[in-house]
Amino acid sequence: MKKLTYIILGCVLVSGLTSCKKWLDVNSDPDNPNNTTVSVQNRLPWIEHFYQYTSGVTNFRSAALAGVYYSNSASGNALSTTWTAHTGNTTPYQTWFVEVASNLNDLYNKAQAQGAYHYMAAADVFHALGFMQMLDVYGEMPYSQALAGNPSPTFDNGKAIYYGCMAKLNEAISLFGKAQEPAAPSLSAGDLWSNGVLDKWIKLCWGLKARYMLKLSKKADLYNADSILYCLSKGPQSNADNMLAPGFNNSTVTDYLLGDPVVTNGNFDYAAYGSNQRISQYYYNLLTNMRGAGTVDPRMPKIVPASMANVQLDGNGRATSYTWNRSIGVDIYGPATRLVKGGATSIVTPTYAATNTNIKYTIANATDRANFIDAQVQAGRTYTVNGNDVTVTYKAGSLFINSTNYLYAGDTVYVNLRSTALATAGNIPQPETDVNWYPTLAAYNAGVVGSTGSFQTRPVSDQEILTYHEMCFIKAEVYLRKGDATNAYTAYKAGIQAHLDMMQAKLTQWQGSGYTKTNPDMAPMNQAAITAYLASDAVSQSPGALTMSDIMLQKYVAMGCSIENWNDMRRFNFSAGNVGGFGVVYPGFDRGPLFAGQDLYTGTSKTDPRYWPRRFKLPTTLELNYNSTNALALNPHAGDLNIWSMPVWWDTATDAEYNDFLKK
Repeated sequence: MKKLTYIILGCVLVSGLTSCKKWLDVNSDPDNPNNTTVSVQNRLPWIEHFYQYTSGVTNFRSAALAGVYYSNSASGNALSTTWTAHTGNTTPYQTWFVEVASNLNDLYNKAQAQGAYHYMAAADVFHALGFMQMLDVYGEMPYSQALAGNPSPTFDNGKAIYYGCMAKLNEAISLFGKAQEPAAPSLSAGDLWSNGVLDKWIKLCWGLKARYMLKLSKKADLYNADSILYCLSKGPQSNADNMLAPGFNNSTVTDYLLGDPVVTNGNFDYAAYGSNQRISQYYYNLLTNMRGAGTVDPRMPKIVPASMANVQLDGNGRATSYTWNRSIGVDIYGPATRLVKGGATSIVTPTYAATNTNIKYTIANATDRANFIDAQVQAGRTYTVNGNDVTVTYKAGSLFINSTNYLYAGDTVYVNLRSTALATAGNIPQPETDVNWYPTLAAYNAGVVGSTGSFQTRPVSDQEILTYHEMCFIKAEVYLRKGDATNAYTAYKAGIQAHLDMMQAKLTQWQGSGYTKTNPDMAPMNQAAITAYLASDAVSQSPGALTMSDIMLQKYVAMGCSIENWNDMRRFNFSAGNVGGFGVVYPGFDRGPLFAGQDLYTGTSKTDPRYWPRRFKLPTTLELNYNSTNALALNPHAGDLNIWSMPVWWDTATDAEYNDFLKK
């Protein structure tokens, strides 16, 4: 992602609009719309787009924290590997308030004046989506005064924000059920997500209520299984009810605030725009060895990227034969041998050998040198040895690590998640239907792919706002908590099937649109592999054998690049194994050998809430610099290093526990 524009600029833009209201009232120019003249049907699609953007950065960063991804960028690695935290934490906050929230009152009020009740309802939905996301990430923030034009708004606690969002969803359900005034624009005129299908929006509201009510699973006085099941009965009932935000690759227009593409999937802009992100070994193991079954999930090659290897070039420099190098996961939480030897952020991105290229490595350690030479033999490369020096020839057409550090030479096994959009291709003339990543123009001309990308994070991937498979997994959890293993098992199996079906439908669509001509990972899964997987030990085969870990790990795989994995992990205290008698729900997730966050995560045992990542620190360049009085008045610890391990409101058992955390 490109360098961030400072929030100050965004604030100037927003405050400028506010200060000019009176002037604009008497100098309306229809060719230059402003916050009072722009139509509701023109405002809504931009709110939808920019919500995808703020959701995308939040999804990626929380997924890194939850162990889905490894990142070698400074900010991403601080979340995924060292747990030292990203000091800015600005982008989720910035993109929400500047690009989305600042439009909601105007959308609501303009729609109300026109009797466009469905647009009022949409404003309510985005209010709930965004502020609940802010609660999940930051805990406390301006809420009741956030959109009132006050430059120093007071802060609200998590409980107030939670119930405010739930009230907005209730109003949205009511408004979507009303007939609009005759002159009001139809929702289909401004809705990019579902073309104005009211039933989808209503089911979205009920599904969000179920998702949000599940957050209260630690609160014995508030958690209500039957209420969640009721909401689920009103929410999505099949994949046809999924609320998906489409991603496109048909424009080079970029965002005014951050300079990223405006038509692409929001997850792409953060997880796959650059070359820093890779699948973690934790996620990879779930896709290749769920429940210790040793069965490869048919979704694995659609989620885990690949690059070309063993390339043979013809006389014109074009690849005529090759194999696919499927990535392995980066070990973060286990021995993490590669990272311990080379450094937490040291995974290196390959480049392309346009001609035969020699690299000389000096390897003083005899064992390391012997292992390195053996790796060259296995790869079929030519090499020479002179004392401690090993010189390797990378043939033309190869992807290789352009470094003389031998520790990095094998990093081609870690294929990055990078994908390419028209707006990010630079000097590489890729057509719309080629979203592979090519390291250089020469690699593109040769047809040598550096990464096929990942299902959720391509520019043309759908961004999953709310899905039927998530609803199924929520239902499975709720029933298992109720002690009803039979219904839990039915919902668990339905969730796995729903996710497979959703992926298969999208892969089939991509195939029909021509994407598979250059990218086989965008082709449909093999049906026989799906059938075999569902019958394997990777999937629990009876209600009696079903565990909470089975449910949550399948949900983890399906949600992938989503904040909901981190939310779920917090509810189960990660791998502490001390919630509800369910045992360890996320086995193997723990601080890794490169953990360096002792000042942030001050708990010394897994059962201590402060052992784990519970929230982000507020953005220093925003609230802690310019509104610190109000931030610290509610939470005196907002600026403390160990705020990262302080539970948010819904992550505590009682209000008393939460309020104790907020005391000086």
